[in-house]
Amino acid sequence: MATFGTLSDRLTETFRNLRTKGKLSPADVDGTVREIRRALLDADVALVVVKDFTAKVRERALSDEVSKALNPAQQVVQIVNEELVAILGGEQRRLEFAKTPPTVIMLAGLQGSGKTTFAGKLARQLQADGHTPLLVAADLQRPNAVTQLQVVAERAGATVFAPEPGNGVGDPVQVSKAGVEHARRQQHDVVIIDTAGRLGVDAELMKQASDIRKATDPDEVLFVIDAMIGQDAVNTAKAFQEGVDFTGVVLSKLDGDARGGAALSVASVTGRPIIFASTGENLEDLEPFHPDRMASRILDLGDILTLIEQAQQAFDEEEAMKMAEKLATEAFTLEDFLDQLQQMKKMGSMKKMLGMLPGMGQMKQQLDDFDEKEIDRTEAIIRSMTPTERRTPKLLNGSRRLRIAKGSGMTVTDVNQLVQRFEQAAKMMKTVARGGTPQIPGMGPMGKPGASTKRGKKGAKSKSGSRSGNPAKRAAENAGLPTAASNPTGSGFGLGGGQKAPTEADLAEIQKLFGKN
Repeated sequence: MATFGTLSDRLTETFRNLRTKGKLSPADVDGTVREIRRALLDADVALVVVKDFTAKVRERALSDEVSKALNPAQQVVQIVNEELVAILGGEQRRLEFAKTPPTVIMLAGLQGSGKTTFAGKLARQLQADGHTPLLVAADLQRPNAVTQLQVVAERAGATVFAPEPGNGVGDPVQVSKAGVEHARRQQHDVVIIDTAGRLGVDAELMKQASDIRKATDPDEVLFVIDAMIGQDAVNTAKAFQEGVDFTGVVLSKLDGDARGGAALSVASVTGRPIIFASTGENLEDLEPFHPDRMASRILDLGDILTLIEQAQQAFDEEEAMKMAEKLATEAFTLEDFLDQLQQMKKMGSMKKMLGMLPGMGQMKQQLDDFDEKEIDRTEAIIRSMTPTERRTPKLLNGSRRLRIAKGSGMTVTDVNQLVQRFEQAAKMMKTVARGGTPQIPGMGPMGKPGASTKRGKKGAKSKSGSRSGNPAKRAAENAGLPTAASNPTGSGFGLGGGQKAPTEADLAEIQKLFGKN
């Protein structure tokens, strides 16, 4: 996540230096702990949490579990991961629902922390789980707060209870109490009360929040905190805990670029679990908070489980089986490719998904340069084709490609590249579907590194001359002259390939690709 990017980079660099050592001395451990301490302090983690964290890491790193380990450096990484999970709350905690509906969930926090947006996100998620939430507009101080909640609720497809116009008019305590009664009459099983905030902690804010809690007796009080507010996060959390108390924490704006480490301190300082993490502005950008998965992301170990869960939600199992059959029978078309792109878009940001893969922190620049709009451009090109052209790409001659380029606002080169990538991808997927090993251009068959190289060397001894398909190259190689093609060349994946010169058959395929008859 962007918020913890700097912390992740610092910790990853520290462990990279540690892995070069076969055995760890006390000086190595002290140096590593010192770097971890600096990284945490630079990320705005509370001092008391840093001291406790580094003391536990040092104690365990100097114990027998590391000194007797086969890979001491890896063991230290595991220790840091476990202690990081501990300060994030240990185990995941889900919402607790009332035995007798409605379940009342009260939101508290400072103004601008993202309470109203989170209310809409939570309502959307609860509806997906089969609940019937009711949003109560109890923020009657902030200008247009009631209108904002109504707009968010409309986007989420949820019902709003807003008897007062707001903008300083109405009693939030009475509105909250009436909202719970309305939900009981209308058989809504969850009530989400959006309360007012302030720019800072004050007595009036705390009294109002405390009165709402007494009047509604909520099952959950969620403290929404902006992950970007720095060290003040801890002081604010303590003030709300003393004034209102809360049962769980929601981290908002985790997609920001601030250091955000103070948010890591909240669970440890207050003893209250983090239940949700808001990772974007869209209503679907809300994740249940898993301390172990968050620790893995911070340490650049990836978060494959969350990625799998998102894929399961976005992809239809029956459609996936049909797609697998098409791949196995070579019936995969550009229409199917378009369907797959649309399924991927349902999963959310590609950058976010790629960032969940292990080791992607080392490819930060490539992720930053990744253009999310590329999928939209690809979709525009395919939609500019006729159904027949999508099913049979071989029909795409020069004039058709020019028409498609104009219709999609792209160039003929873009169309050619798309068709070429599709053909390569379809070929690889067919190979995998049949149980074979795909061959990536410039890399040879996957899974057997070095196998093709050995065969090439062995075969070279028995050859008396070159068998190149290019007459000029064959004559030069037989005469012992160096050729330009003997130098390593780039491949479609940016890797040195040393590929053979194209044969006449290859040239014919290239001519077909560009629409030349």
